[in-house]
Amino acid sequence: MIRRFEDARILMYSHDTFGLGHLRRCRAIAHALVEDYSGLQVLIVSGATIAGAFDYRARVDFVKIPSVIKLRNGEYTSLDRHIDLHETLKMRQSIIRSTAESFEPDIFIVDKEPMGLRGEVEDTLTYLKTHGTRLVLGLREVMDAPHLLEEEWKRRDTMRKIEQFYDSIWVYGPPDFYDPLVGLDVPAAVRDRMNFVGFLQRSVPHDGLPDHRPEGEYILVTTGGGGDGAELIHNVIHAYQQDPGLTHNALVVLGPYMPAKQRNKLIRKGGRIPFIKIIEFDNRMEELVAGARGVVSMGGYNTYCEILSFDKPALIVPRLQPREEQLIRARRASELGLVDMLLPHEAEDPLRFAAALKALPQRAAPSSNRNGLRLEGLVHISGIVGEWLDHRSKEHLSIVKRTS
Repeated sequence: MIRRFEDARILMYSHDTFGLGHLRRCRAIAHALVEDYSGLQVLIVSGATIAGAFDYRARVDFVKIPSVIKLRNGEYTSLDRHIDLHETLKMRQSIIRSTAESFEPDIFIVDKEPMGLRGEVEDTLTYLKTHGTRLVLGLREVMDAPHLLEEEWKRRDTMRKIEQFYDSIWVYGPPDFYDPLVGLDVPAAVRDRMNFVGFLQRSVPHDGLPDHRPEGEYILVTTGGGGDGAELIHNVIHAYQQDPGLTHNALVVLGPYMPAKQRNKLIRKGGRIPFIKIIEFDNRMEELVAGARGVVSMGGYNTYCEILSFDKPALIVPRLQPREEQLIRARRASELGLVDMLLPHEAEDPLRFAAALKALPQRAAPSSNRNGLRLEGLVHISGIVGEWLDHRSKEHLSIVKRTS
């Protein structure tokens, strides 16, 4: 039975500088919560340029803050080159704070960046903590190589601030897959607040819209946001060019953030191969994954959850820079027998890549090896939120009784 919480509110923050992962993760959590609890409202603060391209369920909405993009060297710049980065960050910080003040959330969930981009949510965390809002930090199951994360967090005094502000830390993966803070000096108080909720399961939405999966069998090639995905697509096309025996139909999704010059070049090259169909973006990726015989990807968090959720054979070619997150995830999943992996330099060998692509549809699905295949994240989050909101309702009722 769906439970009802009158006027309960959750605010989520998704900094979104390089891809779609943060927004898609927040959206999945928000949709699961409003499905389980009527009366609950969720508002997502997002810097994603295409936040409005996605559908949102009733009682889920978003506030768009000015976009900042992350360059391949790890530095940031304003999406609008006419606006100084410092001015953009000031606007973002102001919008986040004013949204929190007017929305008055019961729970504030910050995705991945503890203090936000360049510390932009610290002011909002300070404000909400004094107003009794429960503060939650959500971490991917893999953040980065320990030495890189430690250097970044020490420079920003992040661990101390996590201990200062956050009531809970949700890790979006099972404890025996990977610990996002492995190798770091984690205070006991922070470790005690960590809850490994599990991977976030995905499903095909039952929204009455017509199924738009391609007819027939296909392997899906996806680069997520696509900002750094051109090399993978180029190597797929090259493999088809060099091996006439590679005849699987392939649906290639470039991603909305792929630079136009690279996108146009790949569309021209891929258009010469009858087995390849290229599209730029699809806001219903779950359906495309669900219909595929296998998935080729760089192994970002959301795609990995979809591979597990729809039990698809997968070949991962991870990004190696500027973060090692995808490499660590792919290696661990490969160790557990859940996916196959090629390093980028291995995928540059067209015949080796073609052999891996030809073998992909016959690869055993992840469910044939149960290691790490646990997808309870949304269920666990819903249970946690339900307990918190129950407690809030009882406290409110107690106050009403005392004052009446």
